Amino acid sequence: MIGIRPYRFEDREALVEVCVRTADAGQDATGLFDDDELWGLIFAVPYVERHPDLAWVVESGDGTVVGYIVATDDTDGFERWFRDEWWPRFADRFPRPAAPRSLEERIIELAYVRGVGLEPYAAKYPAHLHIDLLPEAQGQGTGRRLIQTLFAELRRRGVPGLHLGMDPANTAAAAFYERIGMQRLPAEQGTLVYGIRLAALVPPESPALD
Repeated sequence: MIGIRPYRFEDREALVEVCVRTADAGQDATGLFDDDELWGLIFAVPYVERHPDLAWVVESGDGTVVGYIVATDDTDGFERWFRDEWWPRFADRFPRPAAPRSLEERIIELAYVRGVGLEPYAAKYPAHLHIDLLPEAQGQGTGRRLIQTLFAELRRRGVPGLHLGMDPANTAAAAFYERIGMQRLPAEQGTLVYGIRLAALVPPESPALD
């Protein structure tokens, strides 16, 4: 039976695994990079380092972590910390590419160029999230429950809104975000951005691909 619980430190390796296995527009990205852990070190682990209290995992009946949601309630603050404190510790392991060409090099470059003031929606939608579920955790309302859990905590903190960016190739995820009431926002070509004002309610339960 699938359950949701708060993140614990010992879940870190499992988060990296889930991140890698869903990083290719929702599909398994294992082997796409020379170092698979790169995915998790950018899109999952820094969030639980900075905000372990805004992270929940999905646990199968045998205790295996099969999904998660991680977030920040302050995008500009998070990006400053990522730039100044988190990513410098990986500079030797992932040197900045001189002229990024491959997907791996472009992802590494993305880590180097993050910083305060680069996210146009950070003022109106200051929170952002990453959510990933392995196939065995999908189609059971788990994604909706994770989102509702996070939104409730953000509302409790008085956070006015949340945004997220995603790969347009992940059409199932885009449909899910629209079903839970998120609105598509203007974005650069090659990406999708959704936002929600947290005063709005998540719609009632409905059939989901989550």
